[in-house]
Amino acid sequence: MTTTISHVKTDHYLIPLAQVLEDSMHGVMTGFEVVTARVTDSDGAEGVGYTFTCGVNGGAIADILAREMTPRVIGRDPSLIEAIWKELWWAFHYGGRGGPTVLALSALDMALWDLKAKRADMPLWRLLGGYDARVPCYAGGIDMHLSPEELVAQTHDNIAKGHRAIKMKVGRDLLREDIAKLAALRDAFGPDMPLMADANMKYSVDGAVRAAKAFAQFDLTWFEEPIPPEDPAGHRRVLLEGGIPIASGENLRSVWEFRTAIEGGVTFPEPNVTNCGGVTPFMKIARLAEAFHLPVTSHGAHDITVQLLAACPNRSYLEAHGFGLEKYIESPLQIVDGYAIAPECPGHGVAFDWERLNSLRV
Repeated sequence: MTTTISHVKTDHYLIPLAQVLEDSMHGVMTGFEVVTARVTDSDGAEGVGYTFTCGVNGGAIADILAREMTPRVIGRDPSLIEAIWKELWWAFHYGGRGGPTVLALSALDMALWDLKAKRADMPLWRLLGGYDARVPCYAGGIDMHLSPEELVAQTHDNIAKGHRAIKMKVGRDLLREDIAKLAALRDAFGPDMPLMADANMKYSVDGAVRAAKAFAQFDLTWFEEPIPPEDPAGHRRVLLEGGIPIASGENLRSVWEFRTAIEGGVTFPEPNVTNCGGVTPFMKIARLAEAFHLPVTSHGAHDITVQLLAACPNRSYLEAHGFGLEKYIESPLQIVDGYAIAPECPGHGVAFDWERLNSLRV
């Protein structure tokens, strides 16, 4: 008898940050939202998925997931993930292509893949094809507010935690202040440490070209989101005139948007599994990048994304994001000498402490 989806439980939490964080466009952040999806099948097995926000709009995501998506999947065969994904994408396309709808779909899709891997008694990265459990990793700080001295101290802490590559925020109103911070990191840690700069869409195209030319002396691995992602022609100008590889994609919501971005000059496609539609499109985006001979990186949700990049031969770096769930999951991401290690337990390996989260329920 075919196993079916019997229940989907949706929860919405507001996670406080240990310290206030800031970037160039989202401003000051004191917490982030997590919306979870727990899919139970008719045999009683459960898969878990989640998505997150910068602190707003989580209610819309939770409502779409619970009120509109769940009735459409009850009774379905949970192993037919492609069929479920396609049906939901087109059912919600007209009124919700992108935005909270795709974040809700991401959480549900992730839960289905977790369930499938658990039923197969395999870690997700092996189920997805398997490449290498050791994934190069960098510390992605949300640190625009830090002084050069504070940034150097934070980097020492990150190196002590096992990191060997660092990404810092840029986009201050005075370009010379960003330059001073980049110079401080290079002076403190030398020319060989992989170093990235993330502007969070701060600049105009001309401003991004100017910044890239100023940053070129620091031999950056990439310049991330110099401009909004909807401008492929602008990205090509920044790449060609600025001379630094470009990472972008954390704000893109489909495989098709990534194709446009790649054709426009993005050299490090950067999907986020919690907002691109889930595991299903994330892996397609990675293969799309591979077809263009490009390395794929990631944004956010490092505890699950390590599983996906461990299945990608063209992976570059996993981002260990500033929004961490370490206090609320059983086995936080393990980082050793610059590598994140994909766990070998069945599923994606993210087991929430539901009792502890309960006090943070919205």
